[in-house]
Amino acid sequence: MRLVAHEFMSLDGVMQGPGGAEEDTTGGFRNGGWVAPAFDGTVGEVVTGWFARTDALLFGRTTYDMMAAYWPQVTDPEDPVAQRLNTAPKHVVSTTLDAASAPWQGTESVIGDDVVERIRALKAQGDGELQVHGSWQLLQTLIDEELLDELRLIVFPTVVGRGKRLFDDVARPSGFEVSDVRVADSGAVSMVLRPVPFRTATYEVVDGKEVAVEGDRG
Repeated sequence: MRLVAHEFMSLDGVMQGPGGAEEDTTGGFRNGGWVAPAFDGTVGEVVTGWFARTDALLFGRTTYDMMAAYWPQVTDPEDPVAQRLNTAPKHVVSTTLDAASAPWQGTESVIGDDVVERIRALKAQGDGELQVHGSWQLLQTLIDEELLDELRLIVFPTVVGRGKRLFDDVARPSGFEVSDVRVADSGAVSMVLRPVPFRTATYEVVDGKEVAVEGDRG
């Protein structure tokens, strides 16, 4: 399966609490709900398209608990996001959740150890998309271990300040190839990014002058 992460991000890189003031107040964060002013019809269409491609879900514990408290209550059969979230197989990375008491129907496994190898095993289970949404701490592991096949990102035209950042103290530099971009009327920018080797300029002397050339850096 392809492992694809889906994230909302502010201009200054924050991904914490996009949906509401009390969504994630970790570290005293009080600026939640910052996507609302720019969440227009285009953004909604992009997000609905994300979930239409869901074959299985992988969460960190905080995001799992938040979504498990809300989405099972959305029972409208015409709601495509609720239908996909509530019926897709789910996997949670947690050392504290008991698999037998997992509250969300369809929770197939709780990954408490050998996280990287067990995620690799999930990816090896056939075709389709294994999707991550939110899950800040888990996302850092996926980035550091180069497990992501694609990152679907919506950047919102706002500066939040302190908070959990999408790329937080990454272990190594990396690059992305932008395969799709869509700009909403609200100014939000949707991007589909695929990891590629990090590239930067190096210099060669040509005819006595230094000339910048691209080069891979890992």
